[in-house]
Amino acid sequence: MHISDLAAEAGVTVKAVRYYESQGLLKPRREANGYRAYTERDVVVVREVKALLSLGLTAEQTYPFIECLRAGNERADVCPASLTAYRTRIAEVDQRIVELTELRAKLTDLLADAESWRTGAR
Repeated sequence: MHISDLAAEAGVTVKAVRYYESQGLLKPRREANGYRAYTERDVVVVREVKALLSLGLTAEQTYPFIECLRAGNERADVCPASLTAYRTRIAEVDQRIVELTELRAKLTDLLADAESWRTGAR
């Protein structure tokens, strides 16, 4: 299948497919005319990358999942390196929650102070 077919079937743009290839996530073979040729397995890879990126993983962080698929596994997240990548992302999310909670508390304090100033309650 050609790049436009892969993109359509996987629900991404041709530009996204080219980006995934540039990041080493896809390794298409070349036809005699120089066109890239993709397989149904590549559709699975692109869908997996798309899903992982939507969870906030970077392209680089998707490598363990793609390698897991390339190793013949039906799921990309059953390999030890994939589980480690999940744990890393969860830790990043936890840290962001802490940061956002602190930011919210600061904003709440500033709002309360501004409201009391405005109403002359100071």
